[in-house]
Amino acid sequence: MYIFFHLFFSFSPAAIQVEITPTQGEISVGDSKFFLCEVVGDAKDIDWYAPSGEKILPNRQDIFVSRSDETTSTLTIYHANVDSAGIYKCVAKNGDKEAQATVQVKIFQKITFESAPSPQEFNEGDDADIVCDVVSSPPPTIIWKHKGSRIQVAKDVRYKIMDNGHLQIRGIKKTDEGMYNCEARVMARGEIDFRMIKVVVNVLPTIRARQSDVNATADVGSSALLACDADGFPEPTVTWPHELNKGEVRIVNNIVLETGDKYSLNEDGSELVIKDVKKVDEGDYTCIAKNKAGEKAEEVSLNVFVQPKITYLNNQTVSEFEEQVTLTCEASGDPTPTISWSFENRVFSEGEQSLDRNIVVRSHARVSSLTLKNVQFTYAGQYLCTASNSIGQDDQNMYLEVRYAPKLQGNVAWYTWEGNPTNISCKVEAHPRATVVWYRDGLPVPSANFTNLKIYTTPTISYLEVTPSSQDDFGSYNCSATNAMGTEYKEFLLIEADVPTTPELYQVEPFSSTAVIQFGEPEATGGVPIIKYRVQWRLPGQDWTEKEYSAEDVSASSYRLITIFGLNPETTYEVRISAINGKGESESSPAKPFKTEPVREPSAPKIEVKVHNKGNSLKVNWIKQDDGGSPIKHYLVRYKAKYVSDWKPEMRLPNDSEYVVLNGLDWNTEYEVHVVAENQQGRSEPGIRSIRTASEPTTIPDAMSGGSGLGTGAIVGILIVVFFLLLVGVDVTCYFLNKCGLLMCIAVNFCGKAGPGAKSKDMEEGKAAFTKDESKEPIVEVRTEEEHTPNQGGGPTEPNETTPLTEPEPAAADTTSPVVNLLPSTATNSVAESFSTAQSSPASECTTLTTSASSPTKAAPAKTSPKNSPAAQPSSLKANTQPDVGPLVDLSDTPKVPPSSNPTPSEPVSPPSANADAQQSQCDQVKAPDSTQSKDLQVDGPAKDAPSALCTDSTTPAQNEYEHCHVPIPQPPQLLPW
Repeated sequence: MYIFFHLFFSFSPAAIQVEITPTQGEISVGDSKFFLCEVVGDAKDIDWYAPSGEKILPNRQDIFVSRSDETTSTLTIYHANVDSAGIYKCVAKNGDKEAQATVQVKIFQKITFESAPSPQEFNEGDDADIVCDVVSSPPPTIIWKHKGSRIQVAKDVRYKIMDNGHLQIRGIKKTDEGMYNCEARVMARGEIDFRMIKVVVNVLPTIRARQSDVNATADVGSSALLACDADGFPEPTVTWPHELNKGEVRIVNNIVLETGDKYSLNEDGSELVIKDVKKVDEGDYTCIAKNKAGEKAEEVSLNVFVQPKITYLNNQTVSEFEEQVTLTCEASGDPTPTISWSFENRVFSEGEQSLDRNIVVRSHARVSSLTLKNVQFTYAGQYLCTASNSIGQDDQNMYLEVRYAPKLQGNVAWYTWEGNPTNISCKVEAHPRATVVWYRDGLPVPSANFTNLKIYTTPTISYLEVTPSSQDDFGSYNCSATNAMGTEYKEFLLIEADVPTTPELYQVEPFSSTAVIQFGEPEATGGVPIIKYRVQWRLPGQDWTEKEYSAEDVSASSYRLITIFGLNPETTYEVRISAINGKGESESSPAKPFKTEPVREPSAPKIEVKVHNKGNSLKVNWIKQDDGGSPIKHYLVRYKAKYVSDWKPEMRLPNDSEYVVLNGLDWNTEYEVHVVAENQQGRSEPGIRSIRTASEPTTIPDAMSGGSGLGTGAIVGILIVVFFLLLVGVDVTCYFLNKCGLLMCIAVNFCGKAGPGAKSKDMEEGKAAFTKDESKEPIVEVRTEEEHTPNQGGGPTEPNETTPLTEPEPAAADTTSPVVNLLPSTATNSVAESFSTAQSSPASECTTLTTSASSPTKAAPAKTSPKNSPAAQPSSLKANTQPDVGPLVDLSDTPKVPPSSNPTPSEPVSPPSANADAQQSQCDQVKAPDSTQSKDLQVDGPAKDAPSALCTDSTTPAQNEYEHCHVPIPQPPQLLPW
């Protein structure tokens, strides 16, 4: 061919022909290649042109052009890169004659293994990542082979080829060890290359020692002791070489452990202590005993347990009615943790399934799956995965989202009346959230045709407010809810309401001043609830008296009960009842006559008892029932522990009292409480309740609640110091102003000065009564919440429960006041009475009234009787006797009572003939009792009806009455339980 070509052009000397060898070129990145341009004919110039069209000059470094003779030129490309690709042109010229040829140069990246180290080492059980980084253009296809067979990822879930070409083996085993072939292929060029990678799997050896296995827990700061005893002659030396772990790579070369921050060896090296054990400390330790005869090795295994840790748990989304959904939870830990599931209040364990077999739990190794079949919208919610082993527990939550079509709920029938708006509620359950549309007669609302309709929407309920203006507004309304999963419709009926039917009046149970009406609810409510009942009663032939009772307040059992008050005893009445709803009122029931009972004793109070305060107090509440036609005079309360036969002293409380608090009771003790109401006709049957106090706490409540830093002893000490300082101040004042008090008594006894009458003797007797009162009776707290009403009945006047907190002026004559002891805390309105009864002298009774209040109250008349009236006691009080003032009285906030020359009911006046001897004889019967009973009566609220302090010498005690003996020496303050 070449000869033919030469002969052809030899007969055409003027023609030029150009040819490039090779005709095309492929160059791998980084390689070099040359091209030869041959010219047939005479050519003066031979030039090369780059793909950009520029002439290639001789001085370029990456592309070099050289002309070896007159007919050839060489193009050389050095270290090709992607920019070197393109079409190169060779042009030959001779005068006006020109010829050219082209060659296309392609640049490609051949298969290159950038990183494929061998061997690669892993620890057994780790997720191994076998590195094989390959580059080429186009990118290669990576194929992994093991033991001559291609790895099938789809058949073994432990294998996974990563996006970067690496081979991942989850939980690599010793059997996975060997040679792995990483093969790269480029199909476009048929290029193939591979690297053989050796994979080494390190496995902990079996070890023996004093204990063949030593156990420890990671991350709790504990130490592990490994011990190996060696015998021989000469005595062998003991060393501990150990394979140390660095992350996931094991260092094969043993390092001899030495004493330091991490390890500690005893003198002969037989005991190795590993401090602050971590998971990386787990492994095999070798004990080597060596002497001149040779060496012997023994192995010890250190097992480090790890608390469970959930490593995989993701939220999922599913649609209702799908066949099934599987929730997966993976956990790590040593020992292998047990995985369980819980949803709401139900727990699912390994291998468990529900009765309907819609819920199945399966577990394998460290993975547990919870399969929910026939998915329902009720499956949506938060699921808890719990991984636990003997070391600890780990919990994590995941959320299952269930998408479902709307579900509509709500009452079908709704009742109202013209002009009264009502809300028809359409409750929508849907996910995702649904759009709700209301229809009336096939038209969506609201619209111009339905101006009396309004829509209010919440995330779960749509309300259609309908205000009927005519009969046409009653009827059918439709609610439509739509979301991406579907549409649901529901029809609602709006019905015109009616007034209720007449309630049936069963019977009337009359009492003296009240009557209990028993009636049944109306057979038909008219479609809307009963709001209230109207009860009317009257004397025959007179106007009706009526009262409305809320339906919620009417007691109900098998029938309804209403109590009417304010009736007259032994009087004939007739009563009727009607029911009222929003639409209107029913017709009244036929009138039923009844006659109240005569005046009698009251009905038993209705009482309730509950544990109060810190557990050893009881609060007793009572509700007045029928008063028997005569006003309640007072309430009588008594109580006792069930295991004893004796009752505590009966307490008499004002008629407006509603409850009493019994303090200082025994812990964990059952008490029985009786409450009796009394009027002029007598006493009611007792209201009875039993209750057990709480168990005694093991710690001080104030310390647990982080209260004040001062202890109880410190507070008591401070109060005692303050008390005695005030006592000294008051006593000095009494000595100089009133010629009385302790200093006056000392002056009389040691200096021979006479006191005012026989006052000093009274003081000594009063002091004896205080100092020997060692009663430990519980403190009783009485509280009244209503205004005191005067006794409406006849008979003797009750003792006034209000004690004046003011002090008469020193110049006031013929007055007597009780000892007033203001407690340290006056932040609450309370009145405390301490009753000390001299058992050795039943004819006399001494009571100290202790008052603490935040505001002054007026003095009330003291109780009088033929035996304790001023006329009957000419020597009970001495003219111009100054009051004995007790300690702790703050006079700065206490208003003064102006002196009065005229006696009042609250100021018993002694006759002019009263003298010191008469005064002394008045209290001669007061003795220091061997054992006394005291009761502190604490009244919260305004102090009312407190008995005035009187001194009597009656020979027989008045039953249920409190007689007060005026004593000049005050009682130390009694600490109340806070």
